[in-house]
Amino acid sequence: MKIQIIVRSVVLAALLSPGVALGFETNQYDLPPKPLADIGSEVTAHVKLKLQTAVDKVNAEIASSERCIAARAGERGMHGCGNPDNEKIRLAYLRSEDAIAREAFAQLGDGFPPFTSMGTWMDSHHFLAQPARYRTSLWKSIFILNPGVALTISPTVNLYGSEFGTDKIAHVFQQGYTYYKIYRQALAEGATPVEATDKAVRWGQKSERTFYGTLVAGVYSNGDLCANYVGLKFYQGLTKPITIGSAIRAPVLEIHNGLWMVSVDTKELLLKPLISDHLNEAMNPSIFTSNLGWRWYIRRSVKKRSCAQWRASANRVAGEAKGKTSAAVARPPARCAPIPSRRKIFDRGPGAVAAGSVVSRYSACIVAAHGTGARLRPCCGGMTIL
Repeated sequence: MKIQIIVRSVVLAALLSPGVALGFETNQYDLPPKPLADIGSEVTAHVKLKLQTAVDKVNAEIASSERCIAARAGERGMHGCGNPDNEKIRLAYLRSEDAIAREAFAQLGDGFPPFTSMGTWMDSHHFLAQPARYRTSLWKSIFILNPGVALTISPTVNLYGSEFGTDKIAHVFQQGYTYYKIYRQALAEGATPVEATDKAVRWGQKSERTFYGTLVAGVYSNGDLCANYVGLKFYQGLTKPITIGSAIRAPVLEIHNGLWMVSVDTKELLLKPLISDHLNEAMNPSIFTSNLGWRWYIRRSVKKRSCAQWRASANRVAGEAKGKTSAAVARPPARCAPIPSRRKIFDRGPGAVAAGSVVSRYSACIVAAHGTGARLRPCCGGMTIL
């Protein structure tokens, strides 16, 4: 308890320093006053641009290494070339999946945790589609009892019909790369792909219990863990085929004539298949610490304020749907789940929705993304789209 308070105090002091503006947690229980514009295509275009930058940089190094290998002995020193054998080893590495994944991370996820270049861009970029972001105010926040969280909340955005905090994008590209490194190292040590994935997921669970979650912010975020797992799939999918639902997506990149090149329709396949409502922290609820009555307050806030807001939204959507076909409605009506009196509201899970969970069982206000009684499948190894 004392350690947790000290850590929070240090983090809060840093976050409230002049010029600092960031978000660690997010709040999808509070709905935006106007529907958010879908910025999925704009985000994908930026990720593609960064990925192309990574490809161009690695290809330039490949070309340089090839010139060094072909250079005569007397010319190598002038071009800064190394030993021919070392240059061949370097060339083989530059054409490996680890090299291109590392450079993609440098463009998208690099930064001192939890800061990332992509996360900063998500929070500051002026999107063509508006309104693009919604940040919960201090007084509406379910985190008001923890000002260090409430004052640094991540805004909510809408990508391909799923609403979630911008912090999830940072998790995809930063912590997702950590998952990828753990996965690759485990494979090198003889683990099977399933065992390697499990090892990466266990690291994520530990991080949420400590420095990325409960210890600092009092929140064990299943949405964060899903984002980490999505990031693992993103980096794997750069050079390997990945299964998405019942389909297999081809690698995003491939070697052609010794150089990396984009090989799929990035507009539709780069990010869109990996985005789901598992990233939404109202639909995939977090576990909140019971210290200082915080869990009790969040339960109370969700029940008293958020449920009414969700019901109002449902009525508005239902009203807009009159006279239209179901296909013309962006999302089906929302409904508020009852809160059981003899059951913990935020149940501990492995980092995702429990297997077989039905949306009506959630002790929170949620949207049935595919209609009443729809299911959200578990992620971190068993998520439907992954």
